Amino acid sequence: MVYSLSRIAEALGAQVVGNADLTVRGASEPAIAGPDELALAMDPKYADGLAQGKARAAMLWGDAPWQDFGLEGAILVSRARYAMSGLTTLMDPGPEIAQGIHPTAVIAPTAEIGPDAAIGPFVVIGRAARIGPRARIAAHCVIAEEAVLGEDTLLHAGVKIGARVILGDRTICQPGASIGSDGFSFVTPETSAVEEVRKTVGARGDAVGQSWTRIHSLGSVEIGADVEIGANSCIDRGTIRNTTIGRGTKLDNLVHIGHNVQIGEDCLLCGQVGIAGSSRIGNRVVLAGQVGVNDNIVIGDDVIAGGATKIFTKTPAGRVLLGYPAMKMQSHVESYKAIRRLPRLAQQVAELQKAVSKLTRND
Repeated sequence: MVYSLSRIAEALGAQVVGNADLTVRGASEPAIAGPDELALAMDPKYADGLAQGKARAAMLWGDAPWQDFGLEGAILVSRARYAMSGLTTLMDPGPEIAQGIHPTAVIAPTAEIGPDAAIGPFVVIGRAARIGPRARIAAHCVIAEEAVLGEDTLLHAGVKIGARVILGDRTICQPGASIGSDGFSFVTPETSAVEEVRKTVGARGDAVGQSWTRIHSLGSVEIGADVEIGANSCIDRGTIRNTTIGRGTKLDNLVHIGHNVQIGEDCLLCGQVGIAGSSRIGNRVVLAGQVGVNDNIVIGDDVIAGGATKIFTKTPAGRVLLGYPAMKMQSHVESYKAIRRLPRLAQQVAELQKAVSKLTRND
């Protein structure tokens, strides 16, 4: 594809200066940009790379002296990363899935396929499934019975959608995502050692280990519009009610959402986040990489948890957390500083003990 600077600027709502008709075929880092590439230098610290590359056009910060860099044209933006979202949306063609239904696809006679859908090789679509208009389904995807895919849904290769799962409009699932697997629910005939330990906070009591019996998952998963699910992420179906994810929420790769979990709108869950069963997550919550959330707790709106935080108890709205166990970020930082001072403190205590011992012997 070829893009004029004026077309890019219009897509970004940005200002174009110089030759607006100049065209590029892609984007690149400034130092390695070729003459037909748009150099990305939206911060002054990247400007030195423009002299090393061969770009004729660049995307620069708002008041950049673009002519000083020997450019023929430039696009000026005020918020670099937001401009990147628009640029990559414009230039990304997405997976190549031919329009229509590939001859190797296996589709149940009762399934409904919306207009202009694209269904790739070896896709399997089950009984009474409904595929929305303009949905794109890449190779080796499986959509089980009575599942619903909204309009403009995109499933990358190898996605598995379970029975009765509902995906909202414009949902994107990256390769290998699995939505609608059974929840991890097992029970013992009598009180188990695990239940006793949770009740007593550590003591086993008289409970003994027993065999585990499955609690089947009768619910499913319901996902709102404009949600993105990362590669190899797994979302369990609910036991009775549906597991739900609200509009606009984004899941990174390798995220696990347990059964019955309710996640609000516009949340951001980074890589390897795990949320145990029946927890409720508010709106606009951000969980950084490897955050763990205990089962059956509530996290309020607008909570932010730093990397590897482990949340065991209810968290009020707006709290910023860090640590294991989770605490206010400021408290965690102070605690960590104190831990780093422990060796020096131990040395001081040892020296004081020696001094006191010497004084005692002299007496």
